[in-house]
Amino acid sequence: MKKISVIAALLLSSQAHAALTAGDIMFTAFNADEDGLSFVTFVDIAANTTIYFSDNEWTGTAFNTGESYNQWVSSSVVSAGSVVRFSAYDVAGLSASTGTLSRATVSNSSNWGISNSNETVYAFLGSAANTPTTFLSAITNGTFAADGALTNTGLTAGVNAIQLTSKAGASTNPDYAEYNGVRSGLASFADYKAIVANVNNWNVDTVNNSTSAALVPNTTAFTVAVTTPVPEPENIAMLMAGLGLLAFKRRQAR
Repeated sequence: MKKISVIAALLLSSQAHAALTAGDIMFTAFNADEDGLSFVTFVDIAANTTIYFSDNEWTGTAFNTGESYNQWVSSSVVSAGSVVRFSAYDVAGLSASTGTLSRATVSNSSNWGISNSNETVYAFLGSAANTPTTFLSAITNGTFAADGALTNTGLTAGVNAIQLTSKAGASTNPDYAEYNGVRSGLASFADYKAIVANVNNWNVDTVNNSTSAALVPNTTAFTVAVTTPVPEPENIAMLMAGLGLLAFKRRQAR
């Protein structure tokens, strides 16, 4: 019995910390004035997981050059629903609200800032910062057609990648945007993915006047509704049989 319990615990642990896939994290804020980003995770992220972020454009087969690579490492388990904020992305003192954000060693440029036009940022796993193995999400204030492709990334705009300029009324190159949709009440974290990916659920800067540097994005965690499990029919049948047996035993004891 003890061995079975240990095996079950290991299986549950491996499921909770399975490898991340496309859409498991999604951007929730983009600020070119403050050079900041935020993302939400829809699954538990295991401790010591490294996620890379780059604003070099993906060509369909590789990243180009001229911009930077950063890496974020989870210092402990990051629970599903958590929102992580990166601030001061463009200076030596860059920081993250959870975990550790630093320059990746392969960064071939000191062009660390996030541009207020034609900028695409990718989040991905990789064997190195410039060698992605799994793309997790992307966000652009330009277009994926011209400013960083989604070809061969496994990402799709409106599904697990966000094109801010696709929102009606948005400026050509917005420098600030933030998800402003629901963060509670849904049955599962996966149910939030389509809502976050829908740019119509974002507040997108329509002025582009470089006045958003002091804005702090909403980092409220996402939560799911707590529901009471409905017993399976076979469990109900077993319960009724057990109650019947108990009543029979009591009658015999009289």
